[in-house]
Amino acid sequence: MNYALQIKDLRISFASNGKRVEVVSGVSINIPKGKIVGVVGESGCGKTVTALSVMRLIPEPPGKIDSGEIIFDGADLLKYADTDMRSIRGNRISMIFQEPISSLNPVFTVGDQIGEALRTHLNLSRKEEKERVLELLKLVGIPAPERRMNNYPHEMSGGMSQRVMIAMALSCNPEVLIADEPTTALDVTIQAGILELIEDLRVRLGMAVFLITHDLGIIAEVADEFYVMYAGKVVEQGFTADLFKEPHHPYTVGLLNSIPDLHENKEKLNAIPGMVPSPDNFPTGCRFQDRCPLVIDKCRTDEPPLEEIANAHKAACWRASEVKLEN
Repeated sequence: MNYALQIKDLRISFASNGKRVEVVSGVSINIPKGKIVGVVGESGCGKTVTALSVMRLIPEPPGKIDSGEIIFDGADLLKYADTDMRSIRGNRISMIFQEPISSLNPVFTVGDQIGEALRTHLNLSRKEEKERVLELLKLVGIPAPERRMNNYPHEMSGGMSQRVMIAMALSCNPEVLIADEPTTALDVTIQAGILELIEDLRVRLGMAVFLITHDLGIIAEVADEFYVMYAGKVVEQGFTADLFKEPHHPYTVGLLNSIPDLHENKEKLNAIPGMVPSPDNFPTGCRFQDRCPLVIDKCRTDEPPLEEIANAHKAACWRASEVKLEN
C-alpha cells in the first residue's frame, strides 16, 4: 500500500520527578495516501503527543523521542535537522491545533496569520499573498472574506476561528493534514460543517488526514480506518466498519457502549469505570487491567501483543476472541 505517513514503533518520554517517564510506548500508525485515519482514546492516552512528534514539536527538554521512525516521502523525519524540518512543517505536513482561539495570535489579523505560511514557504508577492488568502477563506466557507481577512481573532466566533485554522493548515496544499480535536468546544451544527469541510478538502486536494478525537461519532462519519490508543499504546486497529461491527478489545467495547443511544430511555449513561493510569504508574501486564471486565491473572503479569484477528484488524488482548459488543 502507498502510505503518505508511517509512524513506526515510536517511544516518547518526559522528565518527571528526577526520572524519565514513557508516555508513548511503541506506537505504530500507517496513514495511506488520500485516506482519513482516526486515532481515538480518552485524554491522557498519548494521541496529541504522537501527533506533535510528527511535526517535531515535542519540547526537548523535558520531552524526548527515545526511538522509532516517522517515515515521510521515503525519509525518517526524526533524522532531519531543525532547519530541514522548517521546509516540511506547515508546508508539506500541516496541523490543526486544539482550541483555535488560544492558537491564534490576538495582535495580528487572521489574514496576516494565514499569509505567514505563504511568505515562509512560497515566496509570494504581497498581491499574490492577498489573493491566496482570499482564496483560502472562500475555500473553507468563510463569508465576506475581503472583510474577514482584516478581522482579529477575538472578532470571530469559535466556528469561524476553527475555519481560519484550517485555512492556515491548507495554505501550502499539504500532503498530510493532522487534525487534533478539530471540533472541540463547537456546537453540533458547526461540528458537522467542519467535518464535511475536511472530508470535502480531502477529496478535492487528495491529501491524507490524521484525525485525532475522543468522539467515536466523528470517526464513524469520516474515517476510513482507525486506531484505538490507551495509556500510550495502540490496543486495537482496523477498518472503521470492522471495528464498529465487531471490536476485539474491551476498551473499544467500552468506548462504543458509552455512545448515547437516542432510542433508549436510560437514566444513566454507560461509562467505563476508573481512569486512565498515570504514565509514571502504568501497571505490569495489560494497562487496561484495572478497568477491564474480562481481566484474568495473565493480564496482570504479561503484556498482550498487538496481533491480527482478521483482514488487517488487530487487537492487544489475551481474550480477544471472547470480546463481544452489547446489542
